[in-house]
Amino acid sequence: MTTVTVRKDQRQTYKGFTCIGHADYAGKDQPDILCAAISALVIGTLNALTELAGEKMSVDTDEKAGLIRCEFQGRLQEKSSFLLDAMVFNLENLSREYGKKYLLVKFEEV
Repeated sequence: MTTVTVRKDQRQTYKGFTCIGHADYAGKDQPDILCAAISALVIGTLNALTELAGEKMSVDTDEKAGLIRCEFQGRLQEKSSFLLDAMVFNLENLSREYGKKYLLVKFEEV
C-alpha cells in the first residue's frame, strides 16, 4: 500500500508531505498502473513546484522503499498551494477509485 501524508499547519498552510510504499495493485511482475499514476502525480508536482514556481524545498527519496519526502522551506506562493491542492485532489480520487487498500491519503497537523 502507498500512504501519502500531507502536513499542514493550523492555518492550513502546506509544510510538506511524505509518500511511502508501493501500491501493489498489479500482480507480481506486472506493471502497476496505480503506482505509476501516484508517482507521476507526486513527481510532476515536485517538478512544477521547483521549475515553474521556484519553490525551495528539501526532498529525500528511496526508490526501493517507494519513499518521497518533501519539506518546504518557507511560505509557499499561492500558485504553489494550488499545485498541491490539485495533487491531493487527484490522489484522493485515485484512492476512492482503486480503494484505500492500495492508496491512503491522510493529513497531519504540524
